[in-house]
Amino acid sequence: MQSFEQLSKRFGEFFNQAHFPEQPESLYRPADYFLGLGGKRIRPVCCLMGNELFDEILPDTWQVATAIELFHNFTLIHDDIMDKAPLRRGMETVHIKYGEPTALLAGDVMLVTAYDYLNKVKSPHLHRIITLFNTTAKQVCEGQQLDMDFENQESVSLDEYLKMIELKTSVLLAASLKLGALLGGAGEGNRNHIYEFGKNLGIAFQVQDDYLDC
Repeated sequence: MQSFEQLSKRFGEFFNQAHFPEQPESLYRPADYFLGLGGKRIRPVCCLMGNELFDEILPDTWQVATAIELFHNFTLIHDDIMDKAPLRRGMETVHIKYGEPTALLAGDVMLVTAYDYLNKVKSPHLHRIITLFNTTAKQVCEGQQLDMDFENQESVSLDEYLKMIELKTSVLLAASLKLGALLGGAGEGNRNHIYEFGKNLGIAFQVQDDYLDC
């Protein structure tokens, strides 16, 4: 089985392609700009790893991993707007550099392009893939809303906080692993186990990240 570093390099090479048309440049240049900021690519690599646990990495898995990464970046563009963040990875955020209306559209077109990649999947499991992808997307939105709601509360319980970060952060990591396992032919039990592992891993990651921000 390949290491995270090896798969990260391979995914970076696969992902480094034109995802958008050239025109209108005022829309697609900001989307390209944001993708060019890079990132750890943890979620798509988890998808590849989930597949490789059960089979050789299939062509479909690269398409799903790309869709996951595009969806994740869509959420980051919109999160930056909601958080009024001036910087992302040390560079100007899209809404600061290009304006909020363009940033919203750049995020939206990134989400639509994610579905273009899912549409390339030939797997007989496509219905399950779309269902899990959509369920996860809704949960991420729910988590972001809870995060904003908490800003207006005097106190937040530990259980409320853990539920929020589960939805906002960890379910996408968990789904990435599960989608890869599904494509690799894993049974239902193993798919559920790897999902729970990913969910707990995501919670641990976010708790540590929040602690370091305090």
